[in-house]
Amino acid sequence: MNRVAIYCRLSDEDRIKEQNQDSESIQNQKNLLMEYAIEQGWEIYKLYSDDDWSGMDSDRPEWNRMLLDAESKLFNIVLCKSQSRFTRDMEMVEKYLHTLFPLWGIRFVGFADNADTDNKGNKKARQINGLVNEWYCEDISENIKVVFDKKRRDGLYIGGLAPYGLQKDPNEKGKLIIDPEAAVTVKRIFQLYLEGYGSLKIAKLFNDEGIPNPTKYKNLHGSSWKKGKKEERLGLWNSVTVRRILKNRMYIGDMVQGVHRKLSYKSKKCVLVPKEQWYIVENTHEAIVDKAAFELVQKLMERKRRSDGSGKPHVLAGRVRCADCGSSMIRFTPKDRNGHSLPYKYLRCGMLDKKTGGCTGHYIRLDRLEELILFRMKAYFQDIAEDSLKKQCQEIAGENKPVKSFESQLADVDKQIQQRKKTIEVLYMDRVNGDITLPQWSELKSSFEKQLEALSSRRMKLKEEKRIEASRQEKEEQLQRKIKY
Repeated sequence: MNRVAIYCRLSDEDRIKEQNQDSESIQNQKNLLMEYAIEQGWEIYKLYSDDDWSGMDSDRPEWNRMLLDAESKLFNIVLCKSQSRFTRDMEMVEKYLHTLFPLWGIRFVGFADNADTDNKGNKKARQINGLVNEWYCEDISENIKVVFDKKRRDGLYIGGLAPYGLQKDPNEKGKLIIDPEAAVTVKRIFQLYLEGYGSLKIAKLFNDEGIPNPTKYKNLHGSSWKKGKKEERLGLWNSVTVRRILKNRMYIGDMVQGVHRKLSYKSKKCVLVPKEQWYIVENTHEAIVDKAAFELVQKLMERKRRSDGSGKPHVLAGRVRCADCGSSMIRFTPKDRNGHSLPYKYLRCGMLDKKTGGCTGHYIRLDRLEELILFRMKAYFQDIAEDSLKKQCQEIAGENKPVKSFESQLADVDKQIQQRKKTIEVLYMDRVNGDITLPQWSELKSSFEKQLEALSSRRMKLKEEKRIEASRQEKEEQLQRKIKY
């Protein structure tokens, strides 16, 4: 007997949806597909449904659970209202409907669009539907982007969660108001920094006092936000979070959006947008921090950037992470028993001094880490990347032209110039001797002078190309020597 798995999906939440219950449209899909399965005489194995999930999203929990069950061959039919309910991604159509499902012995049936993998004749129709569904998602994505950009330019907030210290105005969509409880902590962070506290010291102070960090605070106030590093999910502050708050212009009443963007509508990965492309609208909401104090903090932070003693940030600053908890490794100088600083520096996990839930101690001497990185980089360039970089150097420099080739061409041009000059002299003597008429002499002389002018231009161009090529080859040789040594 055929066993069927019914899968339902909906992207947009129905307005009448009750909390913790399926939306009406999802329920309609279930009723329709169960009736159809019964009519076909199929045994219903299980109903899977993802509400408020895009058809392009491959992280849908019920969808992935159904695929695992399909691979385990717990049923042999997947029934959806249409192919687009299963996925709108053409790549997923090919991967599952036309590759894995046949291997697993799974038949796919789309009720509304007659998609049926048992019908070999409509494979092209399924592929066309897959393309149309993907184009639909792309068009929708572009349309939404246009609308969101317009709202950003108008200074309306479009984020899912308001920044820590602020909250969405329940009476006016797109507006932000102050969150009185969290705003106290934000003001205190700025005040402590102006009093001379560093970001790490502020984080330690808040953890000692048991103040929940922004992630924990949101969870305590009804949000289901679960992203973030381990210490953030545990409610612990770190220096990165403190610095992020200190740099956030939203706290002086300006709306700052568009700082990150997705690579494409098919990817969840976000990249940082250049600052000049951000959407910044001034005075859109009440400020938590005075503008003068904010500007002063920015100047102080610029002066206090981690330095290697030369006034510049160390090359590894912010780039070394703890392998266990992912926190930044903090540089410090150990002291001897008499309290004198030792001549070498260490890096330690930034979570070391935290209380319950903090990370265990991890140390490494900075000079040894630098030596190890340098050794690994040299080994990489010598063993793996040397040939590749040489090719890239040549591609950047362009096709190599031997300098000797230019010298040969110059010698040939010089020879032709001398020949033309000698010919003009012979013509002059012929004119003096009366062997040629004046009009003939003038015409021939003009012709050879034009040839001389062209050859002279050619000579100058060849000399410049020779100089450029010699300089380019010298730079390439220098770069390759650097790569090697």
